[in-house]
Amino acid sequence: MSVATTSPAAASVRPSPLGLAWRRWKRGPGAVIGATILVIMIVGAILSPWIAPFDWNETRVGPRLVAPSAEFLFGTDLYGRDIFSRVLYGARISLSVGVATVAIALVFGSLFGVTIAYLGGRVEALGSRAIDVMLGFPPIVLAILIVAVLGVGIWTAALAVGIAGIPRFARVVRGATLSLKEQLFIDAARALGAGSRRIIGRHLLPNLTPVLIVLASLDLGSAILSTATLSFLGLGAQPPTPEWGAMLNAGREFMRYAPWTMIFPGLALFLAVMAVNLVGDRLSQVLDPKQRGRL
Repeated sequence: MSVATTSPAAASVRPSPLGLAWRRWKRGPGAVIGATILVIMIVGAILSPWIAPFDWNETRVGPRLVAPSAEFLFGTDLYGRDIFSRVLYGARISLSVGVATVAIALVFGSLFGVTIAYLGGRVEALGSRAIDVMLGFPPIVLAILIVAVLGVGIWTAALAVGIAGIPRFARVVRGATLSLKEQLFIDAARALGAGSRRIIGRHLLPNLTPVLIVLASLDLGSAILSTATLSFLGLGAQPPTPEWGAMLNAGREFMRYAPWTMIFPGLALFLAVMAVNLVGDRLSQVLDPKQRGRL
């Protein structure tokens, strides 16, 4: 009778948490496709000055509303501007504005949610009511109201969408903090004399990082779409800025006989939002301890 043995070297070599996360990540084909599309868009946005065949605002008198061809891959708009070049440069604006929007909601929403949940009592009750009131407004309506007060512009739209996203982050972080603050390591930190600021900054927020990563990745797609919606309504990017929502607004008058003026900016917006959602959905599965055994 033989007994199987495992060498000490093999037993001591264990994959790192990052390696385990990467293995689980690769098992989701949708996430790989989404990440690939997202990387291509980011690289195209960074290298747009070298990839774009024309300047994004270069107008031409002759080739106006020209259909896609070998010279103009995505055709031209009413002013003879190359749509392919404008879509490439638009990736810079749409993606960067989406990230800035999520950053605003992430920073202020998470700080607000973790603070009221940790302090508890009347502060938590009043903060929860404030979150409920803000959630009573549809995010796009709240963003439109903010733009109406602050004025139109792409960065004003980003700020408005970011503010409208704060209650979503605050609500999720508040719920996660309520369960996290009852853990023994928080009691130990209090017993050692740590103050509220130190506990929040050194213990609660680092342990909330997986929740924040998942929430930010899932919210990025809606942030890009919301800012594009405001630009489409004329409240965000203004002509001639090559933002995808503004390009859709400019091309809607020519949809019947020059559909490429809307098809390609809309396709770019669709691919960006789809890619971000695929990546965010997979992140939520990989970082969720309840699903790690199933992946």
